[in-house]
Amino acid sequence: MFISQNIKYVGVNDNNIDLFESQYNVPNGMSYNSYVIIDEKIAVMDTVDKSFGAEWLENMKTVFEGRNPDYLVIQHMEPDHSANITEFMKIYPQTTIVSSPKAFVMMKNFFGTDYSERRIVIGEGDTLNLGEHTLNFVNAPMVHWPEVILTYESTEKVLFSADAFGKFGTYDADENWDDEARRYYIGIVGKFGAQVQAVLKKATNWDIKTICPLHGPVLKENIEHYINLYNTWSSYSVEKNGVLVTYASIYGNTKAAAELLAEKLKEKGCKEVVLMDLCRCDMAEAVANAFKLSTTVFASSTYNGTMFPPMKVFIDHIVDRNFRNRTVAFIENGSWAITATKCMQKSLELCKDLNYCNNTVKIISTLNDESIEQIDTLADELVN
Repeated sequence: MFISQNIKYVGVNDNNIDLFESQYNVPNGMSYNSYVIIDEKIAVMDTVDKSFGAEWLENMKTVFEGRNPDYLVIQHMEPDHSANITEFMKIYPQTTIVSSPKAFVMMKNFFGTDYSERRIVIGEGDTLNLGEHTLNFVNAPMVHWPEVILTYESTEKVLFSADAFGKFGTYDADENWDDEARRYYIGIVGKFGAQVQAVLKKATNWDIKTICPLHGPVLKENIEHYINLYNTWSSYSVEKNGVLVTYASIYGNTKAAAELLAEKLKEKGCKEVVLMDLCRCDMAEAVANAFKLSTTVFASSTYNGTMFPPMKVFIDHIVDRNFRNRTVAFIENGSWAITATKCMQKSLELCKDLNYCNNTVKIISTLNDESIEQIDTLADELVN
């Protein structure tokens, strides 16, 4: 596929994968992207997952048209992008690897060699001239590994963005970019918002016409939209006003309370209400929604003197990704010593700038007139 006359896509689609990184559901598969820049010198941008090495090599052979590559640029050493370095260097022994100092340390760890006689070590501000095209390298540590570099090609104004601006799904998956990119970003990169912000500040100096990420589609239109979303996500700002009602229910009574609250919120004029069963939903989607919306309600049964385990898993995930700048509320349930709210609050203590609702719903075994009234009162507070 052509990105332009001189920049070719040579990546692959994985339609067989069920869990990316052994934890994220990917019903529409995954792409592992790689690109070739054809000029006086030929540069290959990253490799692909080890399962697709043969397909990737064949894709490149087609675009090389009998020539040999001069450079292999490695922006990110995660195995889904670096696994075929050794095989590539066997086939094209005159190629020079271009990467960051930490990447070459990782190559030694992964492959037993750091290619000391066949490499160019680059850092912030370094450039590589290919002829008409010039690669400008930018350090992007912890976006989302410490060795990461991004590459801006200044002639065609293309940003090779490593894992930034990537998403779940194959290259050509017919799905909403925002939703799957959000789930990808929050799950994988979300902890490192400060580092993403630092890179975005550098990006303000670039005139970007095309973004070529290592996962998902090449982005050629409405570039500002994608950059603005990344700015929102990495600054932990609210993307949309609305309420996420999460629940972890054992016998259905906590579920009934969460459903009633969601119903009342809609009745009172809340336009964006999302209800999620933490025992059954895609946890990564629940986490992404917590960062998307302005308010999260945590509804949990008491279990073994604490919260029900799916709620604990959910809270652990959002805390680990720097959940902040949100309004939160609690619904707790139990038949004797009710401790769920106390434990949920304790788990959220590491989160900054949370606004706790004044009202908490307490259910003793099942809904009654008193707890139904508490739900109504909480709905009023959340709407107002």
